[in-house]
Amino acid sequence: MRFDLNEEETSALRKLLADSIEYDRYPLSPRVQTLKRILSKFLPTVPPLPPARPQPPEPSRTPRSRSRRG
Repeated sequence: MRFDLNEEETSALRKLLADSIEYDRYPLSPRVQTLKRILSKFLPTVPPLPPARPQPPEPSRTPRSRSRRG
């Protein structure tokens, strides 16, 4: 079955599928796996997804000065 969708409709459908997959509570469920297979059929025209959120930098540790006990 083929659908006659314009670029705007295709983009909206891809976004809906991608959002449904990304925010689903059960990412390994059969439903999500089906959505991923459907989305993969759009992949030749899908722009790359934005990179994942960067991790915050770890706080730097400053060396503690040694006390001069003696």
